[in-house]
Amino acid sequence: MAWIAALAVNRLEHRFEIRSSTIIFLFYLTSIAATSIILHTHYDLQHNTTATTIQLLPLILAFFAQLVGFTVEAWPRGSTRVQLLSGAPEYDKANIFSRLVIHFFQPVVSIGIRRTLTADDTANLLSAGSRTQPGYKKLSAQWDGALQKRARNPRDQRPPSLFWTVMRTQLVAMLPILFCRIVIALLSYALPVLLSLLLDYLQNYETKPQSYGIFLACSMFLVALFVALLYTYNRYLMFLVNVETKAALISMIYRKSLRLSPGSRMRSTTGEITNHMAVDAEQWNEGMVFLSSWVSIPLEIGIALFLLYRFLGWSMIAGFLGMVFLLPLQGLQARVFESMQARKLAAMDQRIRLTTEVLAGIKIVKIYGWESAFLQRILSTRNQELAALKMIGILQAFMSIIFISSSLIISLVTFGVFALWGGPNFTRGTLTPQVVFVSMTLFAMLRSPISSLSEATTSTISLIVGTRRVQEFLLREEIREEDVIRFRNVPKNPQEPVILMKDASFTWSDPASPSLTETTVENEERQPLISSEGEAATLETHATLESIDLSIRNGSLTAIVGRVGQGKSSLLSAIIGEMYKLQGRIQVSGRIAYVPQQSWIMNATLRDNILFGNEYDQERYQHILFACGLEPDLAILPAGDMTEIGERGINLSGGQKQRISLARAAYDNADIYLLDDPLSAVDAHVDRHLWDHLLGPTGLLRNKARVLVTHGIQHLREIDWIVMLKDGLVVEQGNYQELMKDKKMFYQLIKEYATARRPSLSSRRKSSAAILLPRESSPVTGELNPGNSSINTDLNNTLLAPNVHESDSMSFTLSEATDSSDQEADETATTNPEPASPITAVNDDTKKDTKAELIAAEKMMEGQVDANIFLVYMKALRYRNAVIMWILFILAQICLVSTSLWLKYWIKRTEESQNLIKNNNGDNGTPTAEPPSVGLFLGVYALLTFFYVLLYVVVSYLTFAHARIRASELLHRDFLTKIMHLPMSFFDTTPLGRVLNRFSSDFASIDDRLPNKFFDANYFLVTVAGTFMLIIYTAPQFLIVLPVLVAAYYGIQVCFLRISQVVTRMYSVSKSPVYQHFNESLNGVSTIRAMAVQERFIEANGARMDRMANSFMGTMTSKRWVEVQLRLLSTFVLLFAALFAVLGRERLDPSLVGLTISFAMSITEEITSLVRIGCDFQNHLVAVERVIEYTDLKTEAPEHTNVVLPPNWPSQGHIRFKNYSTRYRDGLDLVLKNISLEILPAQKIGIVGRTGAGKSSLTLALFRIIEAASSLSSPLGQNGDVVDMREEPNEREEEDGGSIEIDGIDISTIGLEDLRKHLAIIPQDPVLFAGTIRENLDPFHSLPDNLLWESLDRSHLKPLISSLPGQLSFVVSQNGENFSVGQRSLICLARALLRKSRVLILDEATAAVDVETDELIQKTIREEFRDRTVLTIAHRIKTVMDSDRILVLGKGRVEEFERPEVLLARKEESLFYRLAEQAGEI
Repeated sequence: MAWIAALAVNRLEHRFEIRSSTIIFLFYLTSIAATSIILHTHYDLQHNTTATTIQLLPLILAFFAQLVGFTVEAWPRGSTRVQLLSGAPEYDKANIFSRLVIHFFQPVVSIGIRRTLTADDTANLLSAGSRTQPGYKKLSAQWDGALQKRARNPRDQRPPSLFWTVMRTQLVAMLPILFCRIVIALLSYALPVLLSLLLDYLQNYETKPQSYGIFLACSMFLVALFVALLYTYNRYLMFLVNVETKAALISMIYRKSLRLSPGSRMRSTTGEITNHMAVDAEQWNEGMVFLSSWVSIPLEIGIALFLLYRFLGWSMIAGFLGMVFLLPLQGLQARVFESMQARKLAAMDQRIRLTTEVLAGIKIVKIYGWESAFLQRILSTRNQELAALKMIGILQAFMSIIFISSSLIISLVTFGVFALWGGPNFTRGTLTPQVVFVSMTLFAMLRSPISSLSEATTSTISLIVGTRRVQEFLLREEIREEDVIRFRNVPKNPQEPVILMKDASFTWSDPASPSLTETTVENEERQPLISSEGEAATLETHATLESIDLSIRNGSLTAIVGRVGQGKSSLLSAIIGEMYKLQGRIQVSGRIAYVPQQSWIMNATLRDNILFGNEYDQERYQHILFACGLEPDLAILPAGDMTEIGERGINLSGGQKQRISLARAAYDNADIYLLDDPLSAVDAHVDRHLWDHLLGPTGLLRNKARVLVTHGIQHLREIDWIVMLKDGLVVEQGNYQELMKDKKMFYQLIKEYATARRPSLSSRRKSSAAILLPRESSPVTGELNPGNSSINTDLNNTLLAPNVHESDSMSFTLSEATDSSDQEADETATTNPEPASPITAVNDDTKKDTKAELIAAEKMMEGQVDANIFLVYMKALRYRNAVIMWILFILAQICLVSTSLWLKYWIKRTEESQNLIKNNNGDNGTPTAEPPSVGLFLGVYALLTFFYVLLYVVVSYLTFAHARIRASELLHRDFLTKIMHLPMSFFDTTPLGRVLNRFSSDFASIDDRLPNKFFDANYFLVTVAGTFMLIIYTAPQFLIVLPVLVAAYYGIQVCFLRISQVVTRMYSVSKSPVYQHFNESLNGVSTIRAMAVQERFIEANGARMDRMANSFMGTMTSKRWVEVQLRLLSTFVLLFAALFAVLGRERLDPSLVGLTISFAMSITEEITSLVRIGCDFQNHLVAVERVIEYTDLKTEAPEHTNVVLPPNWPSQGHIRFKNYSTRYRDGLDLVLKNISLEILPAQKIGIVGRTGAGKSSLTLALFRIIEAASSLSSPLGQNGDVVDMREEPNEREEEDGGSIEIDGIDISTIGLEDLRKHLAIIPQDPVLFAGTIRENLDPFHSLPDNLLWESLDRSHLKPLISSLPGQLSFVVSQNGENFSVGQRSLICLARALLRKSRVLILDEATAAVDVETDELIQKTIREEFRDRTVLTIAHRIKTVMDSDRILVLGKGRVEEFERPEVLLARKEESLFYRLAEQAGEI
């Protein structure tokens, strides 16, 4: 009945379930086993007669029926109707048999053999239960419970353990893993017992039939087969748990990073948090493998010792005591390794942090010529990391004596004691084949748990250390949501405020923690992840904002004004809850939209950046595009609003980024808008347009509450309420008329700086009206790319950019729109002058362009890893080291095999001696033959053991403490040097996450995993070769099946490599989006929190994590698949060896048979390990391949040449452009065309022109960030790719890019560092680096402190720096975020003052500061640089009105170059006159 029911249930399962039942499978299996036993018993009792067979016929039929049912139940199925409709992962649909043999992966293997796998082929491998969200929920619930338990017991100050929380979370999943571990251990040690019975049979084969020997051989085969399948399946279960745990931890890290308090962010850098994800959480990739081994290792050792006692008696106690003696060394190793691992991880944190920051600011590094300084800083931290790694290598070599050679040492001690005193009454023991070779098998099996003890210890310590680091991060303080009282809706009463602050004081530092004023240089690795564009006072324990009383009603427009560093940005941060509240009350009613001072742009399409996860409403979207002045930009973008925006908005100018940020906020339709100085990043006419159509009293947001931080004063008359801050205090507030009437600080500011700055209302309206004609006007930003000129040549409607980020920015971008497209647009505008509608339709079928995708998908190599990659790694190790390692491995294996052969020889001598004693007695009854010398036996055995141990220690030291360190140091240095000298086009088109993936994950593989795999692959290669030679020597019949086995192993390896290398590359590539999204989120965490979109970003992180986890499971499943195939083949090797021994029992020496089968039993693991580790080694070579991929790219020109520069060059500052032309990359159009002009020494040149005219391109050309069009040093193609030169050959052959000369020297002939260090610049983006003030001013430490203080004094920073703890040694946080943007600009001015160069370039350097500070900076520039040549890209017309000459550029050509008074005298004929008129300066 049970069988019939099973068949019915099986049928129902096929119809309604996605997988068949494991219980029914086990029912059939146990039924077959029971029926077999019954049949065997009946045959034995009834002597196998014909009558017996007839009587048992029903039972026999039942047995075959069970086999049929079992086959049907076990048959892997994946194409039933319910399975096809379910869409469930392949693993979830696989039955238990399919999981045991990894058959569910077979379709992927079949595809991989036919063609190269794609991501779609492996897209459904991750089990549903192992995805990020379920795993996070389970672990987070346990972690929250642990935190609450601690909170309920305040006397217990110990933090909850994240490690044990993970263990509790995975307890249910661990139970089958631990059960399988126990079963595997028990069955594995059944093999030596069967071997003992087989050897006993071979010694006394006359007493038992041959069928008994065959039965024993088949039994060994079946036991080995079951162990192989169970072992593989168990490993797969482990990796499912590992993946789930890792994904859950990363999700917790990501969520925590979105909740960090200001104090916690001061202690957490982006690099450190990335390391928690990339290194610490990564430890769980194999965590469960080693944790579960702590159950199996003691069990395996206990079973082995018990069996040894059965064969060797009390002599095994000697071996046991030897093992006990080694345990204290295990504890010592654990302590030392933990210390070294912590040092290594700390150094890695600092290296990744430095690398991240330098690469994020690489443009500034290049312009200042600081590559070598930062290169040395990073290499210095790398050397600390490698020093710790070398100590770990030395420890590994020393401990190899214990954990690799221990089984041989223990066997020496045990056999020695047995040979001397192992017999009855402590007489000499007799070494028989059964005793020796079963014991040898047990010792060989004992090697696995003992050697695993070392690996399990180091891996568990690494796991605990990494998990503890994550735990420390998770325990860091979170933002205090209760500081801000929030209401979801706007008050119904319009008189009630939407923002209310009463006697509120705020600080950036945690008031509950010790004063942060003790910050020193030693704390450099713990710098702020992000803070507001706040003031230097943020590191003080006193309040940054004090006693703030503020009330803002719905629909009002409030302006926050004040000098640099007075607390304006901090006030907005306080409103969104980014600061600690010390006292008072703050209440916010309604949703907030936040526009930070430094725009945060995602790597997505322009439309996605604006929608920000909201649904697309075309009408609203079009209104916002118009209100933000983005319509003209869409006309020149390659794919309109579907153009991809690069990482950090790399292909946009500052003005475009700011307006996209405004558009995002406007589209969000929030109730409250917090705007941190957004108008400083746009041109004057764009400013007016934004004011009229978006922000001002008539703008789109007129009914919303708007809080505007501003340094400008032109709109203050139209502001409802003005708040003036000084030193964190509200010194004045009221409307414009009231404040002017009071005649206090605000009045003085307006009166002093408003004169002649505000254009007339009519001219402003004219400028605004120009925006309404997007097809006729200049692009509102054209700020697209210096390489891209604007739409319109009608400079009549173009004004100068008044800000740092505007104009054609130093942030030169390689968007693919070109001057030719601009010319077409210009012609269209000229021939079709009719005004366009204020709202131009944005169609969903936006124009597409292959150039719209700026960031191409990461390139993934195909096929096997090239042999050259292996040679590169061998060269890095040094060929001599590799050859010595191979020789030592061979010698060590010879010693190991020799110990076994010596035992065999000794057994034979002992047997011969005993036979002589029995058969040849003398006349007096004394033996004529003496037994062999025990001293000789032990001496040779000990000598062979000593040489084996010595060789192993030497090769371990050579590998891990010498060759590995050399390879890691060499590859990293070459990679870092190459990356630092790649052209800017590479960084514009390559996400930072891709590069950081190589610096973190790939180099972690090169440092740790690759050397280990190389070592193990060589070890197992030599071991397997020795084993096969021994088996062939013992049983030459094995040569019959050897070619078949070799062909099978080779075929499996080829198939596996075709698959595994693809999935390994997929996994490597899948990690980059996770890192990229992580960094992107950390950079925009304030915006994410302010706009309450954390859940959406968490979901995006989870989706990326699931893709990465799925790729990882593809890698792991491919390994399990090959493991099954290899173990199946290896069990056949054991079967053949045992059968050959049984069939040739009459002529084979039992000692030789014992030795052969002993090695054959170990060969299962060895061959599997060899192929798996060999393939793993090739897969880990992908890390080297990915590193080499970037080191093969073409770099910039050399840093130094053989041109000798005159002393103090340039001594005059005489600049001459001779027919100079340039482009950003080959394949793009020229951005500067035949520029010819001469700038005399000490002249002050104002450079003006519409956006895209080539202003910043001119300055980039001076620094050779871009090269002359004909320069051989210019980078070829995107990312160094060679451009097809077949198009327009005549033009290219005749092209002459001209030259630039400074003081008579062609700058293309000198090295880049020599050039850049002799020029000074105050750049658009005020970038600071983590380190000290001194290092930010003088990274080479070449200047005395008095010069540094002098430059700080002249840049108006001396009072501020003097007040900071440590002064010049005060630690600048990551990205300089413990200084306001204005203060960073002043530090950049101090840098320029230190250069003492005769040539200074000002690239819109003062727009981020208030008008008062701007005047001070301009005064400093006029005084300090009066005898130097100064090129100023104008941000305010007033800045260049007193220049000696004005250079007006248009479409990359010189339009005008004359004295300003001459140009102004030309009136309307002059382009400069029209620009000045529109700016209200005349």
